[in-house]
Amino acid sequence: IGDPLAEELADDLSLLSPEEQGRLIEAGMNRDEEALKGAPPSLRRFFEDAETPPEWLDFSAFDPGRRMFQRNSKLVLVGFVAGVLIEGFTTNIAKSFFITGRVRDQGVRRLKQNNRHMMDIFLPGGLERDGDGWKLSVRIRIIHGRVRHLMTHSDEWNQEAWGVPLSAAHLGYAISAFSARLLKHMKTLGADYTDEEHDSFMAVWRYSGHLMGIPDTILFRDGEEALKLYDVGFICEPSVELESRVMAHSLVNSAPMVAGVSTPVERRELAKYVYRLSRGLIGNELADQLQFPSAGASFVSVKWFRALELWKRYVNNLLPGRTRSDNFSRFTSLLETSLFDEAGIRYTLPDHVYAEESTKW
Repeated sequence: IGDPLAEELADDLSLLSPEEQGRLIEAGMNRDEEALKGAPPSLRRFFEDAETPPEWLDFSAFDPGRRMFQRNSKLVLVGFVAGVLIEGFTTNIAKSFFITGRVRDQGVRRLKQNNRHMMDIFLPGGLERDGDGWKLSVRIRIIHGRVRHLMTHSDEWNQEAWGVPLSAAHLGYAISAFSARLLKHMKTLGADYTDEEHDSFMAVWRYSGHLMGIPDTILFRDGEEALKLYDVGFICEPSVELESRVMAHSLVNSAPMVAGVSTPVERRELAKYVYRLSRGLIGNELADQLQFPSAGASFVSVKWFRALELWKRYVNNLLPGRTRSDNFSRFTSLLETSLFDEAGIRYTLPDHVYAEESTKW
Protein backbone atom coordinates (compact mmCIF):
# COMPACT_ATOMS: atom_id res chain seq x y z
CA ILE A 1 0.00 0.00 0.00
CA GLY A 2 0.96 3.63 -0.30
CA ASP A 3 -0.21 6.62 1.77
CA PRO A 4 -3.81 7.64 0.92
CA LEU A 5 -3.68 11.08 2.58
CA ALA A 6 -0.38 12.00 0.92
CA GLU A 7 -1.59 10.71 -2.43
CA GLU A 8 -4.84 12.67 -2.23
CA LEU A 9 -2.80 15.78 -1.44
CA ALA A 10 -0.38 15.07 -4.31
CA ASP A 11 -3.30 14.74 -6.74
CA ASP A 12 -4.76 18.10 -5.68
CA LEU A 13 -1.42 19.91 -5.66
CA SER A 14 -0.61 18.64 -9.15
CA LEU A 15 -3.32 20.98 -10.46
CA LEU A 16 -1.49 24.03 -9.08
CA SER A 17 1.66 25.88 -10.14
CA PRO A 18 4.96 24.90 -8.45
CA GLU A 19 5.01 28.28 -6.67
CA GLU A 20 1.48 27.82 -5.31
CA GLN A 21 2.26 24.28 -4.20
CA GLY A 22 5.27 25.46 -2.22
CA ARG A 23 3.38 28.40 -0.73
CA LEU A 24 0.53 26.23 0.54
CA ILE A 25 2.81 23.55 1.98
CA GLU A 26 4.84 26.21 3.78
CA ALA A 27 1.62 27.74 5.12
CA GLY A 28 0.58 24.32 6.45
CA MET A 29 3.97 23.80 8.05
CA ASN A 30 3.83 27.19 9.76
CA ARG A 31 0.11 27.01 10.65
CA ASP A 32 -0.57 30.21 8.73
CA GLU A 33 -4.39 30.25 8.65
CA GLU A 34 -4.58 33.39 6.53
CA ALA A 35 -2.38 31.86 3.83
CA LEU A 36 -4.36 28.60 3.97
CA LYS A 37 -7.61 30.24 2.92
CA GLY A 38 -8.77 28.53 -0.26
CA ALA A 39 -6.32 25.62 0.17
CA PRO A 40 -7.55 22.18 -0.98
CA PRO A 41 -9.36 20.34 1.85
CA SER A 42 -6.87 17.50 1.40
CA LEU A 43 -4.11 19.80 2.68
CA ARG A 44 -5.96 20.45 5.93
CA ARG A 45 -6.76 16.73 6.37
CA PHE A 46 -3.11 15.87 5.79
CA PHE A 47 -1.81 18.30 8.41
CA GLU A 48 -4.51 17.38 10.93
CA ASP A 49 -3.29 13.79 10.65
CA ALA A 50 0.38 14.80 10.92
CA GLU A 51 -0.31 16.95 13.99
CA THR A 52 -2.16 14.18 15.86
CA PRO A 53 0.42 12.58 18.17
CA PRO A 54 0.38 8.78 18.54
CA GLU A 55 -0.55 7.41 21.96
CA TRP A 56 2.95 6.04 22.47
CA LEU A 57 4.78 9.37 21.95
CA ASP A 58 7.02 10.41 24.86
CA PHE A 59 9.30 13.38 24.12
CA SER A 60 11.22 12.88 27.37
CA ALA A 61 12.44 9.52 26.06
CA PHE A 62 14.41 11.24 23.28
CA ASP A 63 17.12 12.94 25.38
CA PRO A 64 19.57 10.03 25.90
CA GLY A 65 19.43 9.18 22.18
CA ARG A 66 20.14 12.79 21.24
CA ARG A 67 23.22 12.91 23.46
CA MET A 68 24.45 9.62 22.03
CA PHE A 69 23.88 10.84 18.47
CA GLN A 70 25.95 13.99 19.04
CA ARG A 71 28.71 12.04 20.79
CA ASN A 72 28.92 9.53 17.92
CA SER A 73 27.90 11.76 15.00
CA LYS A 74 30.95 10.84 12.91
CA LEU A 75 30.18 7.14 13.26
CA VAL A 76 26.50 7.80 12.51
CA LEU A 77 27.43 9.36 9.17
CA VAL A 78 29.94 6.64 8.25
CA GLY A 79 27.53 3.85 9.20
CA PHE A 80 24.73 5.61 7.33
CA VAL A 81 26.58 6.12 4.04
CA ALA A 82 28.82 3.05 3.96
CA GLY A 83 26.30 0.73 5.61
CA VAL A 84 22.54 1.23 5.69
CA LEU A 85 22.11 3.34 2.53
CA ILE A 86 24.11 0.79 0.53
CA GLU A 87 22.08 -2.06 2.02
CA GLY A 88 18.84 -0.22 1.24
CA PHE A 89 19.83 0.02 -2.41
CA THR A 90 20.21 -3.77 -2.66
CA THR A 91 16.39 -3.95 -2.64
CA ASN A 92 13.73 -2.76 -5.09
CA ILE A 93 13.93 0.60 -3.32
CA ALA A 94 16.71 1.28 -5.83
CA LYS A 95 14.30 1.20 -8.77
CA SER A 96 12.54 4.48 -7.98
CA PHE A 97 15.88 6.23 -7.39
CA PHE A 98 17.28 4.78 -10.61
CA ILE A 99 14.29 5.91 -12.66
CA THR A 100 14.20 9.44 -11.23
CA GLY A 101 18.00 9.80 -11.39
CA ARG A 102 17.95 11.67 -8.09
CA VAL A 103 21.19 10.15 -6.79
CA ARG A 104 22.96 10.03 -10.16
CA ASP A 105 22.07 13.61 -11.14
CA GLN A 106 22.00 15.29 -7.71
CA GLY A 107 23.77 12.83 -5.44
CA VAL A 108 25.54 15.39 -3.26
CA ARG A 109 22.37 17.40 -2.65
CA ARG A 110 20.41 14.22 -1.89
CA LEU A 111 22.96 13.00 0.67
CA LYS A 112 23.15 16.41 2.33
CA GLN A 113 19.35 16.47 2.58
CA ASN A 114 19.48 13.09 4.32
CA ASN A 115 22.11 14.37 6.73
CA ARG A 116 20.14 17.55 7.44
CA HIS A 117 17.00 15.58 8.28
CA MET A 118 18.91 13.21 10.56
CA MET A 119 20.71 16.05 12.33
CA ASP A 120 17.51 18.01 12.95
CA ILE A 121 15.47 15.13 14.38
CA PHE A 122 18.23 14.64 16.96
CA LEU A 123 18.45 18.29 18.01
CA PRO A 124 16.60 19.35 21.20
CA GLY A 125 13.05 20.28 20.25
CA GLY A 126 13.62 19.11 16.69
CA LEU A 127 10.62 16.78 16.64
CA GLU A 128 8.23 19.14 18.40
CA ARG A 129 5.48 20.57 16.19
CA ASP A 130 7.38 23.68 15.10
CA GLY A 131 10.84 22.08 15.02
CA ASP A 132 12.78 21.61 11.80
CA GLY A 133 13.01 17.86 12.40
CA TRP A 134 9.20 17.66 12.48
CA LYS A 135 8.88 19.77 9.34
CA LEU A 136 11.53 17.82 7.42
CA SER A 137 9.96 14.47 8.38
CA VAL A 138 6.54 15.64 7.19
CA ARG A 139 8.15 17.15 4.08
CA ILE A 140 9.56 13.71 3.26
CA ARG A 141 6.03 12.28 3.49
CA ILE A 142 4.77 14.91 1.04
CA ILE A 143 7.71 14.29 -1.32
CA HIS A 144 7.03 10.55 -1.25
CA GLY A 145 3.39 11.19 -2.10
CA ARG A 146 4.40 13.44 -4.98
CA VAL A 147 6.96 10.97 -6.37
CA ARG A 148 4.41 8.18 -6.02
CA HIS A 149 1.99 10.31 -8.06
CA LEU A 150 4.63 10.95 -10.75
CA MET A 151 5.63 7.29 -10.89
CA THR A 152 2.12 5.93 -11.22
CA HIS A 153 1.44 8.38 -14.07
CA SER A 154 4.65 7.38 -15.84
CA ASP A 155 5.33 4.59 -18.31
CA GLU A 156 8.60 3.96 -16.45
CA TRP A 157 6.99 2.20 -13.47
CA ASN A 158 5.71 -1.38 -13.85
CA GLN A 159 3.23 -1.54 -10.98
CA GLU A 160 2.08 -5.06 -11.86
CA ALA A 161 5.62 -6.37 -11.44
CA TRP A 162 6.96 -4.09 -8.70
CA GLY A 163 3.89 -3.08 -6.69
CA VAL A 164 3.20 0.41 -5.37
CA PRO A 165 6.19 2.79 -5.74
CA LEU A 166 7.62 3.95 -2.41
CA SER A 167 5.30 1.53 -0.63
CA ALA A 168 4.65 1.49 3.11
CA ALA A 169 6.48 -1.85 3.23
CA HIS A 170 9.65 -0.38 1.73
CA LEU A 171 9.46 2.69 3.99
CA GLY A 172 8.98 0.50 7.06
CA TYR A 173 12.00 -1.53 5.96
CA ALA A 174 14.06 1.61 5.40
CA ILE A 175 13.27 3.16 8.79
CA SER A 176 14.25 -0.13 10.47
CA ALA A 177 17.61 0.07 8.69
CA PHE A 178 18.12 3.77 9.55
CA SER A 179 17.66 2.95 13.23
CA ALA A 180 18.46 -0.57 14.44
CA ARG A 181 20.72 -1.59 11.58
CA LEU A 182 22.59 1.71 11.83
CA LEU A 183 23.21 1.10 15.54
CA LYS A 184 24.81 -2.26 14.71
CA HIS A 185 27.12 -0.66 12.15
CA MET A 186 28.00 2.10 14.60
CA LYS A 187 28.95 -0.48 17.22
CA THR A 188 31.18 -2.23 14.67
CA LEU A 189 32.90 1.10 14.00
CA GLY A 190 33.55 1.72 17.70
CA ALA A 191 30.47 3.60 18.95
CA ASP A 192 29.79 3.68 22.67
CA TYR A 193 26.19 3.68 23.93
CA THR A 194 24.11 2.31 26.80
CA ASP A 195 20.89 0.29 26.58
CA GLU A 196 18.96 3.43 27.52
CA GLU A 197 20.64 5.40 24.72
CA HIS A 198 19.97 2.57 22.27
CA ASP A 199 16.25 2.56 23.11
CA SER A 200 16.08 6.35 22.99
CA PHE A 201 17.76 6.46 19.57
CA MET A 202 15.14 3.99 18.34
CA ALA A 203 12.34 6.13 19.83
CA VAL A 204 13.50 9.21 17.90
CA TRP A 205 13.51 7.31 14.62
CA ARG A 206 10.16 5.69 15.40
CA TYR A 207 8.41 9.04 15.79
CA SER A 208 10.16 10.44 12.71
CA GLY A 209 8.94 7.36 10.81
CA HIS A 210 5.42 7.99 12.05
CA LEU A 211 5.63 11.57 10.76
CA MET A 212 6.81 10.22 7.40
CA GLY A 213 3.48 8.42 7.15
CA ILE A 214 4.61 4.86 7.90
CA PRO A 215 1.55 3.05 9.35
CA ASP A 216 1.86 1.32 12.71
CA THR A 217 1.35 -2.06 11.00
CA ILE A 218 4.86 -1.81 9.51
CA LEU A 219 6.51 0.64 11.95
CA PHE A 220 8.75 -1.04 14.54
CA ARG A 221 8.06 -0.75 18.27
CA ASP A 222 11.60 -1.43 19.52
CA GLY A 223 15.07 -2.41 18.36
CA GLU A 224 14.41 -6.15 18.37
CA GLU A 225 11.32 -5.79 16.21
CA ALA A 226 13.15 -3.41 13.85
CA LEU A 227 15.90 -5.96 13.22
CA LYS A 228 13.29 -8.67 12.61
CA LEU A 229 11.46 -6.40 10.12
CA TYR A 230 14.78 -5.71 8.41
CA ASP A 231 15.65 -9.42 8.12
CA VAL A 232 12.20 -10.41 6.86
CA GLY A 233 12.17 -7.53 4.38
CA PHE A 234 15.60 -8.44 3.07
CA ILE A 235 14.70 -12.07 2.30
CA CYS A 236 11.45 -10.96 0.61
CA GLU A 237 13.34 -8.77 -1.86
CA PRO A 238 14.66 -10.05 -5.23
CA SER A 239 18.38 -10.57 -5.84
CA VAL A 240 20.60 -7.59 -6.57
CA GLU A 241 19.93 -6.12 -10.00
CA LEU A 242 21.43 -3.44 -12.25
CA GLU A 243 19.59 -0.55 -10.56
CA SER A 244 21.02 -1.52 -7.17
CA ARG A 245 24.56 -1.59 -8.52
CA VAL A 246 24.24 1.80 -10.21
CA MET A 247 22.75 3.42 -7.10
CA ALA A 248 25.31 1.93 -4.71
CA HIS A 249 28.27 3.09 -6.81
CA SER A 250 26.70 6.54 -7.28
CA LEU A 251 26.32 6.83 -3.52
CA VAL A 252 29.92 5.86 -2.77
CA ASN A 253 31.29 8.28 -5.35
CA SER A 254 29.12 11.13 -4.07
CA ALA A 255 30.39 10.70 -0.50
CA PRO A 256 33.79 12.44 -1.03
CA MET A 257 32.09 15.53 -2.46
CA VAL A 258 29.71 15.67 0.50
CA ALA A 259 32.79 15.57 2.73
CA GLY A 260 34.20 18.58 0.85
CA VAL A 261 37.10 16.76 -0.84
CA SER A 262 37.97 18.91 -3.82
CA THR A 263 40.68 17.31 -5.99
CA PRO A 264 39.95 14.31 -8.26
CA VAL A 265 42.87 12.29 -6.86
CA GLU A 266 41.72 12.78 -3.26
CA ARG A 267 38.13 11.94 -4.23
CA ARG A 268 39.20 8.67 -5.83
CA GLU A 269 41.26 7.71 -2.78
CA LEU A 270 38.43 8.50 -0.37
CA ALA A 271 35.95 6.59 -2.54
CA LYS A 272 38.27 3.55 -2.40
CA TYR A 273 38.32 3.86 1.39
CA VAL A 274 34.50 4.07 1.53
CA TYR A 275 34.31 0.92 -0.63
CA ARG A 276 36.59 -0.92 1.82
CA LEU A 277 34.62 0.28 4.87
CA SER A 278 31.37 -0.65 3.19
CA ARG A 279 32.62 -4.18 2.45
CA GLY A 280 33.58 -4.54 6.08
CA LEU A 281 30.08 -3.49 7.20
CA ILE A 282 27.77 -5.18 4.67
CA GLY A 283 29.88 -8.29 4.08
CA ASN A 284 31.74 -9.65 1.05
CA GLU A 285 28.78 -11.58 -0.39
CA LEU A 286 26.60 -8.48 -0.75
CA ALA A 287 29.54 -6.32 -1.82
CA ASP A 288 30.39 -8.83 -4.57
CA GLN A 289 26.78 -8.78 -5.80
CA LEU A 290 27.05 -4.99 -6.03
CA GLN A 291 30.33 -5.42 -7.93
CA PHE A 292 32.34 -3.40 -5.45
CA PRO A 293 36.14 -3.44 -5.92
CA SER A 294 37.87 -6.62 -4.70
CA ALA A 295 37.98 -7.25 -0.96
CA GLY A 296 41.55 -6.08 -0.38
CA ALA A 297 41.93 -4.84 3.19
CA SER A 298 38.27 -4.18 3.97
CA PHE A 299 38.36 -6.16 7.22
CA VAL A 300 41.57 -4.41 8.25
CA SER A 301 40.08 -1.01 7.34
CA VAL A 302 37.11 -1.48 9.67
CA LYS A 303 39.31 -2.81 12.47
CA TRP A 304 41.73 0.09 12.05
CA PHE A 305 38.89 2.61 11.97
CA ARG A 306 37.49 1.12 15.18
CA ALA A 307 40.92 1.09 16.86
CA LEU A 308 41.42 4.79 16.08
CA GLU A 309 38.00 5.64 17.54
CA LEU A 310 38.72 3.69 20.72
CA TRP A 311 42.14 5.33 21.06
CA LYS A 312 40.61 8.79 20.60
CA ARG A 313 38.03 8.04 23.29
CA TYR A 314 40.78 6.89 25.67
CA VAL A 315 42.79 10.08 25.09
CA ASN A 316 39.68 12.25 25.53
CA ASN A 317 38.95 10.59 28.86
CA LEU A 318 42.43 11.57 30.02
CA LEU A 319 42.16 15.12 28.67
CA PRO A 320 38.68 16.64 29.26
CA GLY A 321 39.61 19.81 27.35
CA ARG A 322 40.27 17.71 24.26
CA THR A 323 36.80 16.17 24.61
CA ARG A 324 35.14 19.59 24.42
CA SER A 325 37.19 20.48 21.35
CA ASP A 326 36.40 17.13 19.74
CA ASN A 327 32.67 17.56 20.42
CA PHE A 328 32.73 20.97 18.73
CA SER A 329 34.63 19.57 15.76
CA ARG A 330 32.13 16.72 15.34
CA PHE A 331 29.17 19.11 15.41
CA THR A 332 30.68 21.53 12.89
CA SER A 333 31.54 18.58 10.60
CA LEU A 334 27.92 17.48 10.80
CA LEU A 335 26.79 20.97 9.82
CA GLU A 336 29.19 21.04 6.88
CA THR A 337 27.83 17.77 5.48
CA SER A 338 24.19 18.87 5.80
CA LEU A 339 22.13 20.94 3.36
CA PHE A 340 21.17 24.41 4.55
CA ASP A 341 19.56 26.55 1.87
CA GLU A 342 19.95 30.26 2.59
CA ALA A 343 16.20 30.84 2.23
CA GLY A 344 15.42 28.07 4.74
CA ILE A 345 13.66 24.75 4.19
CA ARG A 346 12.38 24.50 0.61
CA TYR A 347 8.84 23.22 0.09
CA THR A 348 8.86 23.05 -3.70
CA LEU A 349 8.01 19.63 -5.11
CA PRO A 350 9.43 17.64 -8.01
CA ASP A 351 7.32 18.25 -11.12
CA HIS A 352 8.83 15.64 -13.42
CA VAL A 353 9.66 11.99 -12.91
CA TYR A 354 13.25 12.64 -14.13
CA ALA A 355 15.33 14.68 -11.68
CA GLU A 356 17.26 16.46 -14.44
CA GLU A 357 13.98 17.77 -15.94
CA SER A 358 12.35 18.71 -12.64
CA THR A 359 12.21 22.01 -10.80
CA LYS A 360 14.89 22.12 -8.08
CA TRP A 361 13.52 20.95 -4.77
